[in-house]
Amino acid sequence: MRIGIDASRAVAQFPTGTENYSRQLISRLLALKGEDTTQFVLYFNAPPTPHLLGTRDGYQARVIPFPRLWTHLRLSWEIALHPPDILFVPAHVLPIIHPLRSVVTIHDLGYLHHPHAYHPTQRPYLTISTLYNARVARHIIADSESTRGDVMRRIGVSPTKITVVYPGVDEEFQSVTNQDAISQVKAKYGIEGEYLLYVGTLHPRKNLERLLEAYIKLRRENNLGLQMVLAGKVGWLPPSLGRWLGEKGVVVTGFIPRKELPALMSGAVVLIMPSLFEGFGFPALEAMACGTPVIASRVGSLPEVVGEAGVLVDPLMVENIAQGIARVVRDENLRAYMREKGLARARTFTWERAARLVLSILLKVGKEA
Repeated sequence: MRIGIDASRAVAQFPTGTENYSRQLISRLLALKGEDTTQFVLYFNAPPTPHLLGTRDGYQARVIPFPRLWTHLRLSWEIALHPPDILFVPAHVLPIIHPLRSVVTIHDLGYLHHPHAYHPTQRPYLTISTLYNARVARHIIADSESTRGDVMRRIGVSPTKITVVYPGVDEEFQSVTNQDAISQVKAKYGIEGEYLLYVGTLHPRKNLERLLEAYIKLRRENNLGLQMVLAGKVGWLPPSLGRWLGEKGVVVTGFIPRKELPALMSGAVVLIMPSLFEGFGFPALEAMACGTPVIASRVGSLPEVVGEAGVLVDPLMVENIAQGIARVVRDENLRAYMREKGLARARTFTWERAARLVLSILLKVGKEA
């Protein structure tokens, strides 16, 4: 059985959540043994790194660069010439030409929940591509029960066609106790003293305006001396956010290499993720794996990720976000409890488990008529 995988996102230069999902899942799939006749065919739009593929066998790498519309033109052409038995697309859209037995991951439908948080040019593409994926795929993988429910209710897909596969946490996300390592990353990004941390793309659906408003409120009214560190590349920012970015105590780092994130997270008093919507919420899981307390939004998939290990807040209420921050910052016993619970919960999310479940889905779909 030949299982084709769109691996284009796995070679992204600046990987965010969906790109890392693709990279980690493909790496773990290659490490598993399926049926004796199973072979993976990986389609790349750029050469992969040796670290991704390692020394494993049982796969064929097809590097097929193309300047524009790689998925629908170049990948479609490759599949038309050499069709696999199954195609798996972990973090993109199915090509126009694809096998009838195709599986796709739908990460979230955030653009339906908060359309104003997306650039007007993005919304039509997200709508069309997600509907297309949901309708033509033989089976759908969802990152969370929240996303599965959205796909059922908003697109009308049968529940039997969707399986929830929780992603894992990368092995490098562990508690960093070396204070020199933490000090070095703080110095690199101009962080002084203790700090609150947000990790993720700077984007309207991340609810950064309310987060910064809550932070400034605590700084002015409660004499909060901690810095607020926003770590992530700049996406689409509304002009109104600019008034908060220039406030005293707010540090914007830009893109942070993944190798630096464990130290940055380990040094934080708390990671705050007050998103208006998330399909999963990798930073919350990664912070828990580093032993860092987490404050998260109580909507979307984040309650599934943090469980009872985190403090949940209403993302629409600045006062509630501020109360959550104050509660965690002031209560050392609460932070110790959250660290213990977070570490235990993070250990239940593994890429090996995710890959085994995905492989079982692919093999099952491959045997269908």
